[in-house]
Amino acid sequence: MAAKVTKTTPMVQQYMDIKQEYQDCLLFFRLGDFYEMFYEDAVVASRELEIVLTSRGDSGTERIPMCGVPYHSVSGYLAKLLSKGYKVAICEQVEDPKTAKGIVKRAVVRVVTPGTIIEEQLLREKVNNYLAAISYIDQAWGLAYVDLSTGEFKVTQIPSSQSQLLMTELIRIKPAELYITETNSAAIPGLSQLSELVVTHGAPGDFRYETAYARLTEHFQIHSLRAFGCEELPAAVSATGGVLAYLYETQKNSLIHLRKIVTYETGQFMTLDPATRRNLELTRTFRAGDTSGSLFAILDYTVTSMGGRTLRTWLEQPLVQLAAITRRQAAVAVLTVNLEARESIRELLKNTYDIQRILSKLASNSANARDLLGLKNTLQELPKLKELLKQFSVEYIKEIEQNIFSCTELSTLLIDALLEDPPLTIKEGGIINPSFHPELAHLKDASSQGRRWVAELEQQERERTGIKSLKIGFNQVFGYYIEVTNSNLNMVPADYIRKQTLTNGERFINQTLKEYEDLILNAHEKSVALEYQIFLEIREKILQHIDELQQTATSLAELDSILSLAEVAVRNHYIKPELNENGKIVIIDGRHPVVERMIPPGNFVPNDVLLDSNDNRTHIITGPNMAGKSTYMRQVALIVLLAHIGSFVPAKSAQIGLVDRIFTRVGASDDLATGQSTFMVEMNEVAYILNHATAKSLIILDEIGRGTSTFDGMSIAWAVVEFVNHPNRIGAKTLVATHYHELTELASILDGVKNYHVAVQRDGEEIVFIRKIMPGKTDQSYGIEVARLAGLPTEITNRAREILKMLEKHQTADLETPVKPPVSETERQLSLFPMDSEVVLEELRKMDLVSITPLQALNLLYEWQQKLRGQQAS
Repeated sequence: MAAKVTKTTPMVQQYMDIKQEYQDCLLFFRLGDFYEMFYEDAVVASRELEIVLTSRGDSGTERIPMCGVPYHSVSGYLAKLLSKGYKVAICEQVEDPKTAKGIVKRAVVRVVTPGTIIEEQLLREKVNNYLAAISYIDQAWGLAYVDLSTGEFKVTQIPSSQSQLLMTELIRIKPAELYITETNSAAIPGLSQLSELVVTHGAPGDFRYETAYARLTEHFQIHSLRAFGCEELPAAVSATGGVLAYLYETQKNSLIHLRKIVTYETGQFMTLDPATRRNLELTRTFRAGDTSGSLFAILDYTVTSMGGRTLRTWLEQPLVQLAAITRRQAAVAVLTVNLEARESIRELLKNTYDIQRILSKLASNSANARDLLGLKNTLQELPKLKELLKQFSVEYIKEIEQNIFSCTELSTLLIDALLEDPPLTIKEGGIINPSFHPELAHLKDASSQGRRWVAELEQQERERTGIKSLKIGFNQVFGYYIEVTNSNLNMVPADYIRKQTLTNGERFINQTLKEYEDLILNAHEKSVALEYQIFLEIREKILQHIDELQQTATSLAELDSILSLAEVAVRNHYIKPELNENGKIVIIDGRHPVVERMIPPGNFVPNDVLLDSNDNRTHIITGPNMAGKSTYMRQVALIVLLAHIGSFVPAKSAQIGLVDRIFTRVGASDDLATGQSTFMVEMNEVAYILNHATAKSLIILDEIGRGTSTFDGMSIAWAVVEFVNHPNRIGAKTLVATHYHELTELASILDGVKNYHVAVQRDGEEIVFIRKIMPGKTDQSYGIEVARLAGLPTEITNRAREILKMLEKHQTADLETPVKPPVSETERQLSLFPMDSEVVLEELRKMDLVSITPLQALNLLYEWQQKLRGQQAS
């Protein structure tokens, strides 16, 4: 805020009074067709938005810095500020300037924050925008989150002993903003490292249990929270009440579209820690951070925004209860075999709109006539859609059909009331069909008749005055006028009254034109006002059906998601997996769902896997880099995960035992933000797995122990495999890829450990990766061949082979020999392997130690010693 000034205009004083209440926001102050910013807000906004900073007036001792943006294009400017973490208070004119006495009244109608966006231009169609809140009460964390743009409202409670699960959930949800007290914020390790999260510190009073409970029961008009399942969860109630308090503070409306709270337990879903979500690239790729190339991109054949958001949620929250999975799977299955119905349903869904977000806009008084048109078009498709769904006897689809409400009366109202091509604004008319309302029809007729009369009057006046160029026009300032050029002013009749002087002529009015002007303008003004009033009435009637409409929206979204899974199953040749609770995983000819779509059809090499809780708990997988070990292990994890969302899977056949968690330890890099080395990052991830995995978990370990010395790394890897394999420790199903070939010895020592390798073929000096996983351990690592394929110079790879031979023979002394320019083959052989040494070694290899006499042995030792001394001297 600028320094206090000695005098201000009433408008500036009004701005300063309002700004005083919103110190933590940039204030967008509506002046006509612009939102203006003043003082420090103007300086900040001009810098962040890259717009011109100017100044206005004289405030006694200084000019006031100011800048502005057009109200009709404000969304783009809001997006920039929100992406930088700012909050914006929108201050509107709240009375008609025409009827205002003195300065027009203004008030903040909404505070826009990263977590409270409802503008479709600022939202991604198939991604939720969550506002979350966290509270701590009675040794438990409460986590609530809401998508204001859809009405989704969920909460869970997590014991303080499982606080790591709180961060796991927060990262899964990926809220745009977190509302939390400063004390609780400081108590959550790792929260400050979530760079994309905007944290807003709230007042402790917003989270007080008694206040939160009362706020919730008042909002939902209920006596207890038992129906929502959180009556006995004080931390959950606190977080939910806290987030609602923040919404009341920022939105300034009743939030009528927030109709229920869904209470869930984290145990209802498979736990996927942040590293696993990142490594499996579920919704975005690890390197680029894009949706393209992720598992979601492969599965997403949804045709609605609502369906896309639901499918994303399913993917991020795999089910773990057999009944819930098979219920969804059965719906997918029946749609895979009914092509005609599948295509018909998809075509109908394509004609529907995002009614979740339309209802949110209606509830917040920000919807326009085109939103109503989208709702109308959606409702028109519902009877046909319900009829199509009635042919299915599958439980889930029957439930979806029953929860789609046609709202026939509302549909008829919208069909009768709305014009087909309304404007974006709701206060300019052109929204309501005149035939819908008798008074509107009368006003429209009077207005149009008046305009026709004006056209006729123009012709009459030309004939009466003899002025052929005479025109009758209209503008907002002077109303209707008769325009005559300077050359014809001498022909103007006496009943013309001068209204405006122009460079090229004069504008007049006469009594007849004045009478019709009043009739036309009054009729138009009244019709626009009446249309707006009818629009508001229709909006209220829609909101009376909000429960049915929200249930319908949820059902359409779920139907679209099921269709998407059926579509990808058919297109990509997936099969229906058999699910079991005995933990056995058998996949025949499994394929990586993403990689197979990134290469030419038919080029992907399928592989099998057998994992169980007894003889096949742990697989040690060896083989060269680039041969496909990592792809294979991720493929197994993704197939298991797909089965848990009710999807078909890329395989010839599959038996999938239910798992409670999937862990992946794949690759690592330095964590510069926390100063952790690659090895420390890896060990933290391994420690997390060891502390949280159970016998029902699936663990993927790729090259653990690489970030330290060979023997340290191998020892750690060995001990970790022993621990996860032991049935009295963890006993989880585990895939381990390693270059430590010594680990293959575990198969002969431990029960449940099996060796596998990636097959490689030799073609002369060339190696060919056939990417097939075979039983047994590998005999070579082929690292030098991989280096050659990667493009290392021949001189380097040749030298590497020489060093490898020496290491294999334990001749490390010559490793100090530096790399030299290429020399002749003879010279190179002499420098690397001295002839006398080779002779001695060859004789030693061929010696028959059983038949040689002691004297002969001494003579040979003397002879060899002389040769080696002579070599050393040379």
